[in-house]
Amino acid sequence: MRATDNQGSFLNRISIRRNQVVSMDNSHEQELEDLDLFQKHVADRFNDLLLPPQTPPSAAAPDSPSSASPSSSLSSPPSLLSIAWFRNLLDAYLCCEAEFKAVLVMGRDPAQFAKPPLDRLIPDLLDRSVKALDICNAVTSGLELVHNWKKQAQIAVTALSQKPIGEGHVRRAKKALNTLLASMAYDDKENNNNHHGKSTDRNWSFGRRGNGGAVVKTGGAKWSVAKSWSAAKQIQAMMANLVAPRGGEPTGLALPVYIMSIVLVFVTWALVAGVPCQERTGLATHFPVQKQLVWAGPVIGLVEKIGEEWKKKEKKGCCGLLEEVQRMERVSLSLVEFAESFKFPMGDEAVDEVAVMVAEMAEVCRKMEEGLVPLQLQVREVFHRIVRSRAEVLDVLDQVGKVNTPVAY
Repeated sequence: MRATDNQGSFLNRISIRRNQVVSMDNSHEQELEDLDLFQKHVADRFNDLLLPPQTPPSAAAPDSPSSASPSSSLSSPPSLLSIAWFRNLLDAYLCCEAEFKAVLVMGRDPAQFAKPPLDRLIPDLLDRSVKALDICNAVTSGLELVHNWKKQAQIAVTALSQKPIGEGHVRRAKKALNTLLASMAYDDKENNNNHHGKSTDRNWSFGRRGNGGAVVKTGGAKWSVAKSWSAAKQIQAMMANLVAPRGGEPTGLALPVYIMSIVLVFVTWALVAGVPCQERTGLATHFPVQKQLVWAGPVIGLVEKIGEEWKKKEKKGCCGLLEEVQRMERVSLSLVEFAESFKFPMGDEAVDEVAVMVAEMAEVCRKMEEGLVPLQLQVREVFHRIVRSRAEVLDVLDQVGKVNTPVAY
């Protein structure tokens, strides 16, 4: 994957360069070069997410076996807001985060973190990371809900794949689809607390402790959040104080902190829009991004595209913008309509229509079966990466505190 290759060469280059003894001027020039390269990589990754490369028509002949197999989808670009697209999004985040940490921390003099504006920007970034952990947990819970929807859809597929289709098959499919649609229709506040009509408390790994501090879950201890917790408000809070740095900042590191903050907020915002999460009413659709920055174009383009989709769906009561969920809901409604007018025996035309709908639902279930668990694992990886990176930055801040502490004689 090109993004991963770029990341590896970038990190190796920084590691080698910072182990060398260089003059201050040369070091400053190289830091500027590293920053430019970091921005370019961010722009490339988000460009790929906005405009994925098209597969050449000659890559696979229409009649070839590979073009008809399920694995052929791996070579075609994923559509926006599909499970595969979200997996690419999280890959891009992990690559950006690794390069950002190299720019910010690797071989850095801790004293720089005590200078303006980093003395303000770093705590803000750490606070956003805590809020992002809650979002990761909410998204994980939402993906579990989507798993349950897939199970109901699979019941309907199995029932309606029988030949011939009888009244018993239709009743079984209709019951499963009505359960599925009823769950999708729940208010966002209830979606993740009522998987099967039973109220459950959401478990969280971080709680609040003054100044945006966090307490990590240890052993069997768990943190719960009130039902009033809102994913939309969490994203809004993450956007607070998110302002592009002015030119000529003293440390020169304000820009990468701003870039990584935008990347973190965008990724969590997209996940909240795509996956069922608690309370998403009023989810923001505008980001404070300066258009003249080299990486801003693709980010703004993605925000606009996803924001347009969100505005369309929000008015109807939204179960998330995940492409597979949207298709599942649409086909479920059509199949319920068929079930309500079902008469045995079915005519050939009705048989063909149902077969098309069942095939589409089976394809959606297949994509969910293949992609949901890997996506959940990636969300978990993002969670743990944020925890580790936050701890590393806190270690640097701790060093700054020790340096600035006067020695008692």
